[in-house]
Amino acid sequence: MKYTEDHEWLRIEDDLIVVGITEHAATQLGDIVFVELPEIETQTAKGDEVVVIESVKAASDILAPIDGEIVEVNEALTDNPALVNEDPTGEAWFFKLKVDDTSVVNDFMDEDEYKALID
Repeated sequence: MKYTEDHEWLRIEDDLIVVGITEHAATQLGDIVFVELPEIETQTAKGDEVVVIESVKAASDILAPIDGEIVEVNEALTDNPALVNEDPTGEAWFFKLKVDDTSVVNDFMDEDEYKALID
């Protein structure tokens, strides 16, 4: 996994990049009560707001970490937004991006760099 400064994680899965939020982010948000996912086939540019999360504390946007096309979303989060708190780096991924070159994830932080950021 790689990590962004916005507390997102990225994982390569076949020729796609899976995006979710870190355990740190889920903890900071508190109990998640609503997740609005993007439409499939949405073209994203780095920094675009693509997911809206609402918790008991606040609303937050998940930004596209890279340019790409959203090819799959995790519908389980619509029915069970609390999954983000229960398994943020596993079953609670938000969307999958098709990109020209998956090696772009190498531009992001590794786990040690991310841990240093949040300490």
